[in-house]
Amino acid sequence: MSCADRAVALVIASMFLDWLLGDPRWLPHPVVAIGRLVAALERLLRRFVANERFGGVLLLVLVVGITAGTAWGVVRGAWLLHPAAGFAVEAALGWTCLAARSLHGESGRVAGAIARGDLPAARHALSLIVGRDTEALPEPEIWRGAVETVAENTSDGVIAPLFWLMIGGAPLSLAYKAVNTLDSMVGYKNERYLRFGWASARFDDLANLVPARLTGVLMALAAPLIGLLGRNAWRIMLRDGRNHSSPNSGIPEAAAAGALGVQLGGTNSYFGKPVAKPVIGDPLKPLDAAAWQGAVRLMYGSEGLILLFLGFFVLRGVTVP
Repeated sequence: MSCADRAVALVIASMFLDWLLGDPRWLPHPVVAIGRLVAALERLLRRFVANERFGGVLLLVLVVGITAGTAWGVVRGAWLLHPAAGFAVEAALGWTCLAARSLHGESGRVAGAIARGDLPAARHALSLIVGRDTEALPEPEIWRGAVETVAENTSDGVIAPLFWLMIGGAPLSLAYKAVNTLDSMVGYKNERYLRFGWASARFDDLANLVPARLTGVLMALAAPLIGLLGRNAWRIMLRDGRNHSSPNSGIPEAAAAGALGVQLGGTNSYFGKPVAKPVIGDPLKPLDAAAWQGAVRLMYGSEGLILLFLGFFVLRGVTVP
């Protein structure tokens, strides 16, 4: 099996494991270990490194290096033991980088609570997957939070890990997850992390530069195949893709907003302070259960296009460069 063939098989196997098994709560997850490593190294570096920017650079290098190095050692050892063991271990590690089924399930708890008429439970479920204040959100805003989370994380939690998995196997995909975890933990623009988290935030922007745009394209291509608005997805992505504080997150959110015919963005509250953000998309349709269901279909449709693309090359016997 060539390196390209192995990469294709690895991506397909990891994708199916995620679809079948999701993220079992009893299974130790590498991202949890990465989070603990970040917290431990932050305490150490803040204690011994006076310059916050330099300490933040060291944190980025150490966390990503330790994560990738450990993953490479585990995978390499398994491959040396036996090719079947090597592939199984690498596919399992690749599976832990993907979050399609988990994202579906977590956002589904929000939808389920609204369907039962239990808005307090819906707000609590939403608070577990977004950073904004949720205590007083009305139903349409709860739906907006759920749709935005699925749209944004289709890139961060699905397409981007698959992209890096195909390029560099499980070690590179886990390195990406380390960068993503660093950004979620120290990439804040507040007094504590403005300087210390700068390197992690900028590197996360760089790591998502291509995957976010690939996600937007996949969403626009998938939309008409699953009964959504394909032309509108392209139009809104090109028009509103930059209406976001992140250079990347606006792309998949705009593609999803266009495909669904809804308007995302607007004012959110963080720690009791309202933060006004540009709107994305046009309010052609309401933010409701149908919008959330469409966002989930769009996530799986985008992932399915990658599977179809890889399957085409496998069946044709063409190796991916």
